[in-house]
Amino acid sequence: MNENKNETEEIAGNFIRDIIAEDLAQGRAKTVITRFPPEPNGYLHLGHAKSICLNFGLAQEFNGQCHLRFDDTNPIKEEMEFIEAIQEDVRWLGFDWREHLYYASDYFETLYLWAENLIEAGKAYVDDLSADEIREYRGTLTEPGKNSPHRDRAPEENLDLFRRMRAGEFTDGARVLRAKIDMASGNINLRDPVIYRILNAEHPRTGKTWSIYPTYDFAHGQSDAIEGITHSLCTLEFEDHRPLYDWLTENLPVPTRPKQIEFARLNLDYTVLSKRLLTELVTGGHVEGWDDPRMPTISGLRRRGLPAAAIIDFAQRIGITKSGSTVEMAFLEHCTREILNQTAERRLAVLRPLKVVIDNYPQGETEELAAANHPGDESVGTRTILFSREIFIEQDDFMEDPPKKFFRMSPGREVRLRYGYFITCTDVIKDAAGNVTELRCSYDPETRGGNAPDGRKVKGTIHWVSAEHAITAEVRLYDYLFHKPVPGSESGNFIDDLNPGSLDVLSGCKFEPSLLDLAPGVAVQFERQGYFCPDPTSTTDKPVFNQTIGLRDSWAKEKAKG
Repeated sequence: MNENKNETEEIAGNFIRDIIAEDLAQGRAKTVITRFPPEPNGYLHLGHAKSICLNFGLAQEFNGQCHLRFDDTNPIKEEMEFIEAIQEDVRWLGFDWREHLYYASDYFETLYLWAENLIEAGKAYVDDLSADEIREYRGTLTEPGKNSPHRDRAPEENLDLFRRMRAGEFTDGARVLRAKIDMASGNINLRDPVIYRILNAEHPRTGKTWSIYPTYDFAHGQSDAIEGITHSLCTLEFEDHRPLYDWLTENLPVPTRPKQIEFARLNLDYTVLSKRLLTELVTGGHVEGWDDPRMPTISGLRRRGLPAAAIIDFAQRIGITKSGSTVEMAFLEHCTREILNQTAERRLAVLRPLKVVIDNYPQGETEELAAANHPGDESVGTRTILFSREIFIEQDDFMEDPPKKFFRMSPGREVRLRYGYFITCTDVIKDAAGNVTELRCSYDPETRGGNAPDGRKVKGTIHWVSAEHAITAEVRLYDYLFHKPVPGSESGNFIDDLNPGSLDVLSGCKFEPSLLDLAPGVAVQFERQGYFCPDPTSTTDKPVFNQTIGLRDSWAKEKAKG
């Protein structure tokens, strides 16, 4: 974290766990029921992953239950696509809500009747002020608000107007229903907040049944109460809303009173974790979509090949606190490498190929070599790779005039081919512009498997693929989506800090054939390159691979410096 650099692993406390344990021990709660309540107006991102792991994780730990509830109170921005994507993401992370799938729209009739209850009690009124006027009347942090001229309408008139609002008699924004609390309150959220507004929009689930919809503040806490949520876990921006939620539960016939606890939201450098900003990236065409592998969305990370276990590990290790801080992107990468280093099988791939012809290898001959699927796990076995007279190596693995510490291929130098033979460069072929286009080499047939009978050693080992048998693929290399740690911090517009080099597409890459059998999103390590996975658009005719992450772990190096 930026505030406590190199101490991320130690800051993994969870004060909410302690509160829940105390509530159970003292009898203030008999069970634990949490909920994950996303608004279906976009795809989930890493901040949501933190909340998912917290809510589902605590319910599992205390043998309770976590509900998945969609806060679908704004039909203008909500789509079934988002509802389906959210369910897929939660399942992919490994969590199960079982039969406890709910929607705020399940409670629309109950919420409406409760709003009438407030009106009849003289605690809510229909207001004709416009949104701008309401904002002006509300006052500021240092100045109290002033009453709306419609605040003292009789309950009977308010009830009639509210029912006509429901019947669709008025246009959007013509009237709202406000709770009558205190326009002089030091908490602006208590200055007669809007609890219903007119939206003549079709709802993804209820269709055209409703012309009015409850606000988030009115629906959220009451939905928790209806479902019997014991611990309502929210991010810190809802702390100032808690007095409003308390006022509502005290003035409505709710069956239960959930305990709200706030925690710090996730902030991550070199990206944005705001659904509004992510939506702008998508609608503005700055990314391919919500599942673009550069996006911090769960679907984007899945497409890029990050395993669910790495995201869960990340969420657990950053901890749950009350104080806000920014986590380094490098730490997410560190967690990802730790998981993939243990689980990802190894394969051979050449991203920028340079042709090598082994002159003394028999023409037309093909040889089978054994390659370990994982050098640290013998249980996953070996696979067969093919060797022939012509192979491809990486362009960067050859230098005609190398510096002193360059141990890869150069004229006259012997190197080891991974799983194969010792070879020596004997000639360099160039085009008219002086670019190296081909290497001629000789091999030692006594060094099969990478060992010399006479015990001689070579310092360089390079990867390769057989030219005759290689498949040709496209590879997408990714960098951070933004080139500033805090996008928009200088110019005020986060779009200004987009990284123009966040995507680099390589064509003509050469892979061993077994990579065609890999499922989309399943990462393997390209030896000496990094971790990669097939894109969902990949086919056997046109393979496409996404870079999950490189091999270098900058966070671990920084941590080691202390």
